[in-house]
Amino acid sequence: MMASAQDTFTLSSKDVGGQATIEQVFDGFGCSGGNKSPELAWKNAPEGTRSFAITMYDPDAPTGSGWWHWVVFDIPASTHELPGGAGTPGMPGMPSGAVQSMTDFGSAGYGGPCPPPGHGAHRYIITVHALDVERLGLDAKAGAPMVGFNLDQHTLAKASILFYYGR
Repeated sequence: MMASAQDTFTLSSKDVGGQATIEQVFDGFGCSGGNKSPELAWKNAPEGTRSFAITMYDPDAPTGSGWWHWVVFDIPASTHELPGGAGTPGMPGMPSGAVQSMTDFGSAGYGGPCPPPGHGAHRYIITVHALDVERLGLDAKAGAPMVGFNLDQHTLAKASILFYYGR
């Protein structure tokens, strides 16, 4: 039986989904933004979901392998939203037990958009993964490739939103 549109695992945000605002933009690397992670809300996770993970990825970064801006896992299954700023180091809102691990900025926590000047608008993809385990068994030192490998092994469903930013 196919799920109806009302039952589809869905991610939304009051802050992004179109263009980033200066609130989400990184503060560093020549950018002067608020570096505030966006508000996120998700619904209709599949049966058997035991935790969630969130990733934010820029496939347009001129690195040959994209750029990981945010990696969070072990978010309790009872969580269905994060307030704006929850992923920003030093700000409240991340649920107890959740782990923010290493991004391509070399630190844990949200790192906002900051594409090279004149490189055009980059795509930023935020994905919430519904996982079949409570814990991935990784810590905050885990890099995005290792987290991604483990997410691939445990994802029941995923929902994404896309936004753009250029300078």
